[in-house]
Amino acid sequence: MKRMKYIFCCMILSMLFLTGCGDDDEKIVEGTGIFYLNTDGTGLVKEKYKIKGATVEEQIDRILDEMQKETDTIDFVSPFPEGVEIEEWQLKNSMLSVYFNEKYNKLTASSEVLLRAALVQTLVQLDDIRYISFYADGKPIVDSKGEEIGYQNEDDFVQNIGSSLHSYQKGELTLYFANSDGTKLKSETVSVRYNSNMSKEKLIVEELIDGPVSEGLQATFPTNTKILGVSVKDNTCYVNLDVDFLNTPVAVDPKLTIYSLVNSIVEGGGATKVQILVNGETNVKYQESIDLSQSFSRDLDIIEEE
Repeated sequence: MKRMKYIFCCMILSMLFLTGCGDDDEKIVEGTGIFYLNTDGTGLVKEKYKIKGATVEEQIDRILDEMQKETDTIDFVSPFPEGVEIEEWQLKNSMLSVYFNEKYNKLTASSEVLLRAALVQTLVQLDDIRYISFYADGKPIVDSKGEEIGYQNEDDFVQNIGSSLHSYQKGELTLYFANSDGTKLKSETVSVRYNSNMSKEKLIVEELIDGPVSEGLQATFPTNTKILGVSVKDNTCYVNLDVDFLNTPVAVDPKLTIYSLVNSIVEGGGATKVQILVNGETNVKYQESIDLSQSFSRDLDIIEEE
């Protein structure tokens, strides 16, 4: 009888142990939610949702499945218009690529922005995802000018998603370019009008790539440089550029290029440091001389005195 009790207790303990192992395997990301479309179709609402899954791949699958389902409430609906589906996705180096079917190409501009905003805001809650790019019918999604949108993150969309998605605002930026002899940085103040969906940090990078307006200043970036993503986290601005940034030389000291970016972002944005990535990688050197594996703080000594 005692032996039977002993065997029974062992079986119970084994079952409890196995159950505990299963719970440990499935990770839960706390404090997360899914972004849905509000009922009048003008903005997004966030609903609490615990992201579960043993791996990031499982978590992504569950999120995408949940977002494409019809909701059981009248307060919000799926951001996926009828017929639009995700055919596949790929994750590499914290960059997620999402592939829609051809129905995406028939969406209105507002539906398009809301869908991408909902996906970006939801998926970047995962630590393994920093940027997201989108494709439709196998081709990269382009903007109204026919240019590829590239990688996006939450900073590419207004924080208050329920407000106007196409509002514009004016402002001034202080940008740093090389001086006439290429020995120091010199400031230039420019007036800008920009879409409120765009973060100020990304706007700064775009303006630097466009080059200076004033005479006596030199560009510090190749004009063919593409921005793959710009985000701010823990007071560090992450600027992800394509390989043209490395492969196309400019006629100034490499140090001026790096600190034109760093000084401009720290002065005009919301970060105290800048980390530069190339195709998502930091283990590279710019012009074979500057190690990009480190983040950079502002350097005031490199600025020409007025």
